[in-house]
Amino acid sequence: MDQQDNPLFGIKEENILKASKALKAMGHPLRLKILCVIGEQELPVMDIVKKVGTTQSNISQHIDILREKEIIVSRREGSKILCKVRDHNILELMNAMQQTFCQLEKN
Repeated sequence: MDQQDNPLFGIKEENILKASKALKAMGHPLRLKILCVIGEQELPVMDIVKKVGTTQSNISQHIDILREKEIIVSRREGSKILCKVRDHNILELMNAMQQTFCQLEKN
C-alpha cells in the first residue's frame, strides 16, 4: 500500500494536509468573513474592507495570511489589489458550512 494513501478513507495524505491547512486558516472569524465576502468573485481590497467593516490594515494582515496559506490569490491592477479564492474546493467547503451553520430558522 502506498504510504501517501490513508488506509481508512482511501484519501491521499497530501489532500488531508491541504484540507487541514485550509481549515486552520479559515478558522479565524474575520478570515472566514473575508472569504464569504469574496465568494466566487474577484474583489478589490477596499471593497472587502467596506463589506467586512474593519480597518484596511487589519484586512490586509488577514489577506496576507490567507495568501500565505494558498487560500486566496491576489494581483495588482493599476492602483488596486484584487483578491479571489484560489481553489474551487474552498468555495465548496464554504458552501457546505453555510448550509450547515447559516440556515434561517424555521418556525
